[in-house]
Amino acid sequence: MQRESDLYAPVKALLQRQGYAVKGEVGAADLVAVRGGEPPVIVELKLRITLALYHQAVARLTLSEHVYIAVPRPTGKTAKRALKDNLAMCRRLGLGFITVRADGRAEVQCDPGAARLRRNPQKAARLLREFERLRGDPNDGGATRHGIVTAYRQDALACAAHLAEAQAPCKGAEVARATGIARATTLMRDNHYGWFDRVGTGLYALTDTGRAGLVHWAGSWEDG
Repeated sequence: MQRESDLYAPVKALLQRQGYAVKGEVGAADLVAVRGGEPPVIVELKLRITLALYHQAVARLTLSEHVYIAVPRPTGKTAKRALKDNLAMCRRLGLGFITVRADGRAEVQCDPGAARLRRNPQKAARLLREFERLRGDPNDGGATRHGIVTAYRQDALACAAHLAEAQAPCKGAEVARATGIARATTLMRDNHYGWFDRVGTGLYALTDTGRAGLVHWAGSWEDG
């Protein structure tokens, strides 16, 4: 589909099958459909989903509660995710969502309705746990020049710093006591970053990668 007008005929046919009278370019709206004394249906047609499209559609909600966006159906490797994400966005904003296939068939993904926002208590709890575990404010509200600093990485850095200071392999229990990180042994055993070398039963040494990590992430695990 090369033009927004290519979307018009399939969406018009979809609404006409439901008994609507349809006209294009009415006022600021791309498409308006009317059926009896019901509130009008307004559809904004675009070749791709953009923030501007959502702005336009939300503005149309001042004219009618029945507002849709219509776009070509996503294709390619990210099509499924794009469809899912934009379907969720439309539902949260109270908008309807129509996609038009390459063969010209228009499909309603969701109808307009009251804006819905379902909260996830489990995810909220994980967010707060991560907040409590983070030492200081290492990310400055976004990606740092190093990358995102997580509480897990901070714990790994603290364990690595203890081994560097000791200049010798240490027992996991000793590292846990010195750093206050209860999961120190498990963390060093799992060794997600390649910073630790298990040299004996419960005994860990710092690798060259770990020493480089301490330089790269300098100051990221300390209270700020």
